[in-house]
Amino acid sequence: MRQTLFQFMLAIIAAWFGYIIFDFLGIPAAALTGATSAVTVVALLGFDVRFPAKLRNATILLLGINIGTAVSPEALQAIMKWPISLSIMSLCVLLGIALNVRVLKYTFGYDRETAILASAPGHLTFVLGIAQENNRDVSAIAIIQSIRVLFLTLCVPPVLTYLFGASKGTVLPEDILTLPSVILTLIAAVPVALFYGRLKFPAHWLLAGMTVSALGHGSGISPGRLPDFLSITAFLLMGALIGSRFSNTPPRKLLTYVLPGLTVTLVTVSVALIGVLFAMWAAGLPFAILVIAYSPGAIEAMAAITISLGFEPVLIAAHHVTRLALLSVAMPLLLRR
Repeated sequence: MRQTLFQFMLAIIAAWFGYIIFDFLGIPAAALTGATSAVTVVALLGFDVRFPAKLRNATILLLGINIGTAVSPEALQAIMKWPISLSIMSLCVLLGIALNVRVLKYTFGYDRETAILASAPGHLTFVLGIAQENNRDVSAIAIIQSIRVLFLTLCVPPVLTYLFGASKGTVLPEDILTLPSVILTLIAAVPVALFYGRLKFPAHWLLAGMTVSALGHGSGISPGRLPDFLSITAFLLMGALIGSRFSNTPPRKLLTYVLPGLTVTLVTVSVALIGVLFAMWAAGLPFAILVIAYSPGAIEAMAAITISLGFEPVLIAAHHVTRLALLSVAMPLLLRR
């Protein structure tokens, strides 16, 4: 117990130092990108950093609550444009998997099942569960997937901010929730998350936070956004969670998977960017928002980036939840072929 607490505290200290350094340098989404970078470095240096599973769920609930406060009639009116974009994104997901499977099989020598699971753009817990059940190379799949998440988490904020003039404003309400309101919202979201989990909903903790927060915000029962210190804490914890995935990974083993991981990431991102251009033309949606919506990163990390850069979160969350739902159906079917 003491050792686990020490490993977690080490991750948190590293996350805070990363945030302070990145914020001082003016790097976008400093709490998320700084924490991710620092904890990843600490893990790769050989330190054992851990992130408790229960705290992971609480962190994701906080992110969901923050997203839910941005639900507005104006955001929901845009729903008529979403089916076109969602369809294009779904095609990009399937095309990216098909291309990456061929690359991993014929260039890097992976078997077909491992290649399929390593090519999935997200849904890591679900994918690793399938890998363990089918006795696939879990380490290879986990590291290749983590390289993709790390790359997107660190690259998307600065690219959007510096190259495409992304806003650093906020779409969240000006009012701030009181601490008792936050606690009550968290408590109310837990049974919703468990219910969504029983229904096999993807990202059910994030969705539960969004649902309860949106209902409270829309009804006027709990209007307002999370206090800044809680938002920053959630971003720090998410960065620590991402970085801790590289803990206990020997450098030699990591190097074996770096090139496949970067190749899969490059192919997936390239296909996604082509889809973004089509969606801009077909659905008339803004480029910067589509980049985050189509980014094949962890939904929790993309949610944190969305909030920290001040983008409309409802459309983006809808795309990522659709991607996870598609993977829930597609992965078992692809493996049965």
